[in-house]
Amino acid sequence: MFTSIVVPVDLSEIEVSQTALERAVALASMTNASLHLVYVRSILPITFMEYVPPSFDEEQQADCEKRMAELAEKLPLTDKSKLTSAVRMGSIYNEILAEAELRKADLIVIGSHRPAMATYLLGSNATTIVRHAPCSVLVVRTAKQ
Repeated sequence: MFTSIVVPVDLSEIEVSQTALERAVALASMTNASLHLVYVRSILPITFMEYVPPSFDEEQQADCEKRMAELAEKLPLTDKSKLTSAVRMGSIYNEILAEAELRKADLIVIGSHRPAMATYLLGSNATTIVRHAPCSVLVVRTAKQ
């Protein structure tokens, strides 16, 4: 069924990602698929660069990698050798799609909020991923808010 599943994680809103992670773990366990977690860091606008220390990017990258490793360790997978995590930097949907291509994913499992009017007018990362993904996408809604 599935051999490679990519799960975008939002470290700032882990509750949105948690439901998607639970579904992805269940699917990976049933199909013996590899599971690839990915978090995308935003690029700091150049106008803020003078206000942050020179080591800011490295510190942020290390912190995110640590948090992703901790999250991955807590997942109830029997075969942890099929679990990877990545921290990328750039636009969210571009980096998730690039990770899906890199991992030869046949499924992306992404958490999403319930759509609001702003989402309908401006779009969302989940919408763009669904439109442009090279594979199937499962959008998992969070519990009713």
